[in-house]
Amino acid sequence: MSGVELSAVLPTFNESENIIPLIERIEASLAGVPHEVIVVDDDSPDGTSAVVARFAERHPAVKVHRRIGKKGLTTAIQDGIDLATGDAVLWMDCDLSMPPEAIPALYAALAHADVAIGSRYVPGGADARDDVPLHRLSSKLLNGYLKLLLGSEVTDYTTGFVCARRRVLDDIRLRGDHGEYCIDFLHRARKRGFAIVELPYRNTPRVHGESKTATSALGLLTTGWKYVTASLRLRLELGR
Repeated sequence: MSGVELSAVLPTFNESENIIPLIERIEASLAGVPHEVIVVDDDSPDGTSAVVARFAERHPAVKVHRRIGKKGLTTAIQDGIDLATGDAVLWMDCDLSMPPEAIPALYAALAHADVAIGSRYVPGGADARDDVPLHRLSSKLLNGYLKLLLGSEVTDYTTGFVCARRRVLDDIRLRGDHGEYCIDFLHRARKRGFAIVELPYRNTPRVHGESKTATSALGLLTTGWKYVTASLRLRLELGR
């Protein structure tokens, strides 16, 4: 046994300005909880992995895994899960749009659930990314469609703010490109009988750097079509 209760997996690409403030807030939020922070960096040109490596010299709970010749959000999160030693694993965006202060509540929710997610669409939650209004609207519409197609038990299928028990992640490996993985993971988890609970959180604008998510109408249409086809496949494969 490692003694680690919670592993926080942070997938990064060009987040050198955001990553240390994020880790500091995570560590402050998890004071008293045996934890580790695993940064999985896709060889960022801005030197994100080097920034984290220097920080980790003074913070033994922080680890960095630099991936060479391998890229992609889904595989980065999965690699982090495979490296994690905690009884539970959390992952989130690294642009400071998701509040690390919500992590203790997500972790505590695992006392009566198998998966806890942050939701923008339950009472108390909000998508406040006023810097990307088109993306905010498309996300709301997409999640409304997903509730109708896959089930209303989940309100935020594309959250990306997830905390799960180890037994769930041992049973379900992530698959799909970018945001599809979250839709796929949550629907498969629910259909396999794992209990999912949603907690509200406020999604805020990125602090530094450029968004990795499409913001143009064409980009959103392309991404949205991938989400639609992935959800239709899930409906055919597993039902509602």
